[in-house]
Amino acid sequence: MIKVNFFAALREALNCNETQLKINGPVTVDQARLLLIESNPSWAKSLTNNSLLTAVNQELVQDDFIVNQNDELAFFPPVTGG
Repeated sequence: MIKVNFFAALREALNCNETQLKINGPVTVDQARLLLIESNPSWAKSLTNNSLLTAVNQELVQDDFIVNQNDELAFFPPVTGG
């Protein structure tokens, strides 16, 4: 099981701040994203946004990064500030 968090405007678009994703073995971030879309088709547009950032266990990662059981995966839009 992977804990998946959504932040900022993405959380509002999905109307969800957290979910659990059942996996049978290691998956890439991109594969996890596809599994989330498969189980929640209405999330497709928001989760396929090319500008989304991802983190595993609070470290920024690329789409080919491997996610394992009990990891925490987070999706969030780019953050700006001053």
